[in-house]
Amino acid sequence: MAGVPDPKMQTVTAAGWRLEYFWTRVRTEDEPVLLFLHEGLGSAGLWRDFPARLSAETGLPALVYSRYGYGGSDVLAGPRDVDYMHDEALQSLPVLRDALDLDDVILVGHSDGASIALIHAGAGQWPVRGLILEAAHVFVEDVSIAGIEDAKAAYDTTDLSDRIARHHTDGEKTFRGWNDIWLDPAFRDWNIEACLPAIDCPVLAIQGAEDEYGTEAQLAAIGRGCAGPVDTILVPDCRHAPHRDQTDGVLAVMADFVVGVAD
Repeated sequence: MAGVPDPKMQTVTAAGWRLEYFWTRVRTEDEPVLLFLHEGLGSAGLWRDFPARLSAETGLPALVYSRYGYGGSDVLAGPRDVDYMHDEALQSLPVLRDALDLDDVILVGHSDGASIALIHAGAGQWPVRGLILEAAHVFVEDVSIAGIEDAKAAYDTTDLSDRIARHHTDGEKTFRGWNDIWLDPAFRDWNIEACLPAIDCPVLAIQGAEDEYGTEAQLAAIGRGCAGPVDTILVPDCRHAPHRDQTDGVLAVMADFVVGVAD
């Protein structure tokens, strides 16, 4: 039930907001950490068992949290603006990392979370050992807007609103906060390609071939723009969430990448 605390969840204050988080296991000193950044309607809990499975496969602890406005973290106080992912990447995430001593991280981001990971790493102010990106957006495509318009229609006419409410303290504010800004005409010019040339850590970028929110052009831009080594993978028979649609194969690819950058 939304709003009922999960006993494994802890809380921390970052950039003025109370955020929920959990560890997949206790971290020992100086271990790299898998830091999970969820999608635009996600939360810590909505990753389900995937962080624990990747943690087990790689031998590294994972830190999984809900951003402001999601899950059991503080409820969104007002509408988001075009720069909301920059705010997360450059203000909230650095404070979270400092509060939890996350000085050596591999960022694992999905959708909005992947874009936040790129902005954070591209700022060049905080060490990042590697990036795992699922369905990252670096610019807005027509298909992105069409998919988000479809999500709005589903929210208004199906049980999607009830399903979202089960995973967030205030599902209405969570959904509208994400959906409204993406459908704002001002958001059509949102673009983070300028962040990419400063990213010199290894990158693994994964996208579903049937992603309803983006095309292979996102993978191409990441591969073209980043300064460091980039592996791009287009997953067949897969939509916007490769870790859910093709779990075993995606888990194996991510684990191999993590082992390579953690040595």
